[in-house]
Amino acid sequence: MPMKVSVGLSKKLGLPDYGSLGASCNVEFELEGSLLQNDVEKFQQHVRRAYQACAQAVNEELHRSNGHATNGTAPPGGNGHVTNGNGPPKTNGNGKRPATQSQCKAIFAITRNQGIDLAQLMSQYGVRKLEELDLKTASQLIEKLKGGGQT
Repeated sequence: MPMKVSVGLSKKLGLPDYGSLGASCNVEFELEGSLLQNDVEKFQQHVRRAYQACAQAVNEELHRSNGHATNGTAPPGGNGHVTNGNGPPKTNGNGKRPATQSQCKAIFAITRNQGIDLAQLMSQYGVRKLEELDLKTASQLIEKLKGGGQT
């Protein structure tokens, strides 16, 4: 009697400004049920092959999405060493730290949930993209939006 086997792998990389990038792969396949009783090594070979295929797919996706080779660690910093994303602060064009990816996602989600016109809101702040906000302004905007008030 056939048995269903599921194999999966997820991997997440830390990125600067407390961001992250993740990918996962899950596969299901059928094997003859007697393998577990008669040939455990052959069963494990099938599972290992599926796991290796998932690992390769995940690593390739992370590499493609991030533009860095991946080995399960964060992408290299400017000095060639692996970092945890807490390197020296970046600045935007006005010398201030830019809004984080998490802040931009939060602003997007809150405005969508509250039916606020995001383009109009960004124009009030003199930016075309959320990423152009600075860290402090983004934080203040999130607090205002959470309070239910449109800015």
